[in-house]
Amino acid sequence: MPKVRRTLYTTVIKRLLDIALSGIAILILSPLFIVISILELAFHGSPILYSQERPGLHGRIFKVYKFRSMTNEKDGNGELLPSEQRLTSFGRFIRRFSLDELPELYCIFTGKMSIIGPRPLLVRYLPLYTPRHMMRHEVRPGFACVPLKPIKTWSWNDQFENDIWYIENCSFITDVRMVFAVAREALVGSEYRVDDTRTEFTGDNLYSDAKRNDVGEHA
Repeated sequence: MPKVRRTLYTTVIKRLLDIALSGIAILILSPLFIVISILELAFHGSPILYSQERPGLHGRIFKVYKFRSMTNEKDGNGELLPSEQRLTSFGRFIRRFSLDELPELYCIFTGKMSIIGPRPLLVRYLPLYTPRHMMRHEVRPGFACVPLKPIKTWSWNDQFENDIWYIENCSFITDVRMVFAVAREALVGSEYRVDDTRTEFTGDNLYSDAKRNDVGEHA
């Protein structure tokens, strides 16, 4: 079974950096939060935030918050319209540049998440993991846990094995490299985040290829 790396950095310093950096980011980006909130009301109405329960450290459930990228438009039967019909131009923009993820800074500041760590996926996936892949919940979930080497595929197994590699090899240098990789992607923009095309994890599709790093996160 995988073994979580326990060092002074992973047990103490990493959390202190999460608090300091997320707190500074919240202060610096507060004008951007206000602007996005106003635009959210204009494009999507109220509420401006979307929340969903996700498994965190040791599988404990918490609520993750994001800016909404869709309206709440419904059909004649009162059912929500398909996602592609509710996604707005503003929603596409904030997804492309990961601006919808900014409220997660509060989850980091309060200790529910970390800046770098395995992505918190859907609660209904919990009984589907192998004991090995369930170990991804032995650290705080994060904004991202990106592969540091080029890969040809990004199947569920690729993602989970990358998460396992991270918990076994976490270090300050590893986190710094991942932060720069995530920042670079956010600045350039990611079309795959807009499309939201990944197939859900079913437990028996570990090796099916996919483009996204999350599922069911948008509203």
